[in-house]
Amino acid sequence: MSATAIPTLPPFPAALNARTAGTTADAGRRGCPLSDLRDRLRRAGLRPTRQRLSLGWLLFGRGDRHLTAEMLYDEAMRAKVPVSLATVYNTLHQFTEAGLLRQLALDGSKAYFDTNPTEHHHFFLEDEGQVLDMPDCGITVDSLPDAPEGMEIAGVEVIVRLRRRGAPARKG
Repeated sequence: MSATAIPTLPPFPAALNARTAGTTADAGRRGCPLSDLRDRLRRAGLRPTRQRLSLGWLLFGRGDRHLTAEMLYDEAMRAKVPVSLATVYNTLHQFTEAGLLRQLALDGSKAYFDTNPTEHHHFFLEDEGQVLDMPDCGITVDSLPDAPEGMEIAGVEVIVRLRRRGAPARKG
């Protein structure tokens, strides 16, 4: 996997450690990214703990992107956020179940998470392990099999796997 330059994120706000959630001090913070993140977690049914706020700040502070738990853990370590890899995995799965993230089935050995949970399609660069959003170009799937008895199709994801011309095909 190639090293991709990660844009810098504004420093963690001092308010991250403040215990102002739900107070009148918090009410005047509308439009504050940290307050918005607290509200977003609450609306999703999640308690805004320090670890969720810290990881949420890293996840959502750079816009729509795709990453693995290991990538987020590395970012947390660089940002001096004291979390374990297990906490990162748990938080990613909680955010996914709450509808804040979308888990992508791209590579059997890694789970990728998308900060844009809306339905859209992806390119997967096999050589680099990188995920890119596919432009909305009106992809249609004209023929799907009937769902098994008692089931219905919930959605269709299109993942186009790419590799550089001349690169050897992946095994497996």
